[in-house]
Amino acid sequence: MNFAPLPSVDVASVPADGLVLDVREDDEWAAGHVEGALHVPISNFVARFGEVTEVLAEGRRAYVMCRVGGRSAQVTQYLVQQGIDAVNIDGGMQAWEAAGRPMVTEDGSPAYVL
Repeated sequence: MNFAPLPSVDVASVPADGLVLDVREDDEWAAGHVEGALHVPISNFVARFGEVTEVLAEGRRAYVMCRVGGRSAQVTQYLVQQGIDAVNIDGGMQAWEAAGRPMVTEDGSPAYVL
């Protein structure tokens, strides 16, 4: 079989107003995340797929993020198969943090990648 390469971008290519879809688990999200990101853990992604498609109904591109890029690659592949414009963020939150991109927490404590 011939598979198309997974669409991906580096963290520098994610626009400040881009829709980041964070598929990490709750404890990872709580430690630090991209402000304004949509948090849908991969463990319940399929159950919450309708919520994701509502947000993406405006034709926005989803920039899919996890810790290093493995889980987000799975979700990106699934979204692309559903006809949704989605790209995997290479290196995930580790690359985001290393690039000095801003991160936040819900409680205002210092953000870090778990």
